[in-house]
Amino acid sequence: MIKQMTKYSFVIFHEDTPAFLDTLKQLGLMDITRSSKPATDNSRKLFDQIHRYSAALKELKNAKKEAGSRINNLPECGLSDAEEVVNRCHTLTDECKIIKSELVQLGDEYRAALPWGAFGSDTIARLRSLGLTPCFVSLPAKKFDESLKEKYALEIISQTPDKVNMVILLSGGERLKGKFKTVDPPKESADSLQRRIAEKEALLEEKKTELETLVPCIETVESKIEALKADAEVLLAGESGIKAAENTIDVFTGFAPKESDADIAAALDSTSDGVYWTAEPAKVEDNPPIALKNNWFTRMFSVLTDMYGRPAYNEFDPTPYISVFFLLFFAMCMGDAGYGILLIIIALLLRKSKGAAKFAPLVLTLGIATLVVGFLLHTFFGIDISQVSWIPEGAKKFMITGKIAGYDAQMVLALVIGVLHICVAMTVKAVYAVRKKGFMNSLGTIGWTLLIVGGVIVGAIALGANLDKSLVKIIVIVLGIVSAIGIFLLNDLHRNPLKNIGSGLWETYNTVTGLLGDVLSYIRLYALGLAGGMLGAAFNQLGGMVLPEGGGFSIMWIFFIIIVVFGHVLNLAMCCLGAFVHPLRLNFLEFFKNSGYEGSGKTYKPLTTNK
Repeated sequence: MIKQMTKYSFVIFHEDTPAFLDTLKQLGLMDITRSSKPATDNSRKLFDQIHRYSAALKELKNAKKEAGSRINNLPECGLSDAEEVVNRCHTLTDECKIIKSELVQLGDEYRAALPWGAFGSDTIARLRSLGLTPCFVSLPAKKFDESLKEKYALEIISQTPDKVNMVILLSGGERLKGKFKTVDPPKESADSLQRRIAEKEALLEEKKTELETLVPCIETVESKIEALKADAEVLLAGESGIKAAENTIDVFTGFAPKESDADIAAALDSTSDGVYWTAEPAKVEDNPPIALKNNWFTRMFSVLTDMYGRPAYNEFDPTPYISVFFLLFFAMCMGDAGYGILLIIIALLLRKSKGAAKFAPLVLTLGIATLVVGFLLHTFFGIDISQVSWIPEGAKKFMITGKIAGYDAQMVLALVIGVLHICVAMTVKAVYAVRKKGFMNSLGTIGWTLLIVGGVIVGAIALGANLDKSLVKIIVIVLGIVSAIGIFLLNDLHRNPLKNIGSGLWETYNTVTGLLGDVLSYIRLYALGLAGGMLGAAFNQLGGMVLPEGGGFSIMWIFFIIIVVFGHVLNLAMCCLGAFVHPLRLNFLEFFKNSGYEGSGKTYKPLTTNK
């Protein structure tokens, strides 16, 4: 499935570009392209103004969110000029930031002074005027001794299970004896700091309330921003040529999955002041990069899609179809259950390799499919297991043997699968034609799909359910008439009917001759599997020719093992090559041609710290 993308447009002054790119790298979600335009005084002033208005708008929206239900009781915006609103908003916002910074500092001072109660610089000054020197001592509770009260004039100010905070008053030249940890005296008492904090908090609420009165002016600011953006687009379109690097505007176009919109907006809002950006849903004409969203199974086969080309933004993702049919085709071309076991062993070994571990799940899946299909095709290391006695008779019932209408059942199965593959492709083509061009503009495609796919379905039902011949004949005639109308008369509603008929006849010739060749191409599924099995059997026979007639142990067994092992390893390599190339061809040519897939999209490659 193709992920929906969002298109981002960025305008940034050249000197701010490195910091901006670092932000995108850390984000790891943006696929970008870049161009440059000259930065004139007008453009710099305009983009600075846009950013300033956008920052004010963000603050007003935050104030609106914090106001909650109170917003309904606010008066109408008393300022009609957007510049006045923005200036007042920035003034109040700066004042709020200063007050918040002061509150953080006061909070630190309050927490430091809290253990010392009412002691502050005033109290300390009064004690010193009396000839007393206060020492502020913080002592672990386990080291505090009541006898200290007999030695010094002290007062315990606060006490916790772990610590005792006390003030010792010394007179004259008296000094503390023993190991005491003295601390700096508080500059202001905790009570005084608490009052100042309350005053600052009240002032902050006052500023916030005043900021909330500007919330009704949001529409005024938004209108002004839209006007400035329109001016910016005109300005960028009119300025051409590149000046010196330090005097340019960098213009970025980026794409990212829609599911990441919230994370990207949060990151971009926190960027430097020099960035101006917009976001909108990506369109086909934007040619956005393609990111695929598949499950654990289909994700293994996305590498095959990339070998041909990712879909365009308005195309379908062929990976789910490739995953099913490539797996089936590969297993049929291998056609040997023994080789399936070897592939499973190879996959388990690949899991331990750092360089190739990522391919292990795909090889394991192909090995399991080969094991199952190889059993159904009754081949195990070149041995026809439908003829051996050590396979239960009940299991042999599932094997595909015998003939159908005088042809090998396996060959008929390959052709049936080919017809199914083409029918799926034509159905997909019709569905996506309707999505892209509409029903009325897709009648020609629908006609061919109805004729071929419908005919195959009717034929299959007629054979399986043994329908009355007259009923089948009526259904086929109706299908033919309805399909002919779409193919010959309505294939292009905006064209002369005579041209439609001529175009329909030419398309009929190409389709009939092409379909015949396409269906016959699937015989390779039977032929490759048969060839691999026969070659494996040939190596078994070569090995058997060197064994002594009487049996028993002989040095010739070593040559037998060498011939058989070497032969099957060589056969496995050739089978894997054919089982990879030919199923890929059937998907890339037969399926893609009949489904209308072009694969002209480009891969989504986000900018990250590694790129």
